[in-house]
Amino acid sequence: FRLFPLREHGMNWRARPLTSQEIQAFRRSKEVMERFVRAYELMLRFYGIILVNRETGELKRAENWAERFGNLNRFSHNNLRITRILKCLGEMGYEHYQVHLVKFFLTETLVEETLPNVKRSALDYFLFTIRSKRKRRELVHYAWQHFKPRDSFAWGPRDKLLKYR
Repeated sequence: FRLFPLREHGMNWRARPLTSQEIQAFRRSKEVMERFVRAYELMLRFYGIILVNRETGELKRAENWAERFGNLNRFSHNNLRITRILKCLGEMGYEHYQVHLVKFFLTETLVEETLPNVKRSALDYFLFTIRSKRKRRELVHYAWQHFKPRDSFAWGPRDKLLKYR
C-alpha cells in the first residue's frame, strides 16, 4: 500500500493504481482522510515545512528548514515524491493544499532562492498538478512575476501574462 496513491503507475510497477471507486471510498471515510492529512503533515516536516492551518492549507518553514532544504537540493528523487503528493492531494479533494504547496515552492525557488535544484520541477511539474485552471493561471503569473530573467519564462504566453488580472 502506498502512502500517496494515484490512478497512474509510479516508479514501483508492482503498486496497483487506484480506481475511481477506491478514491471515492477513501474520500467518504473520515478516518482515512484524517490519516491522509497526518501523512501529508509528516512528509511536510520531512521537507522542513509546517502545515500552519489545516482549513486553509497555509504553510511556513519549519525550524529545521535550512537542513531539510539542503536535503531537497541534494537529492532530486524528492521532486518525484513531491509531484506524487501534489497529484494525490488533488485526487483526495485537497486542491487548496496543492495551491499552497506549489506557491510555497515557487516562493522558495524564485523569490527566496533557497531551493535552486527544485526550481525546474516546481515550474515543469508542480505547477501543472493544480486542477483549478484559475488557480493554475494565478500561480503561473506569480512565477512569471518572480522569474529571472523574465524574457526566458517559458511556462505561459507573454501577451497573456502581461494582461493577466
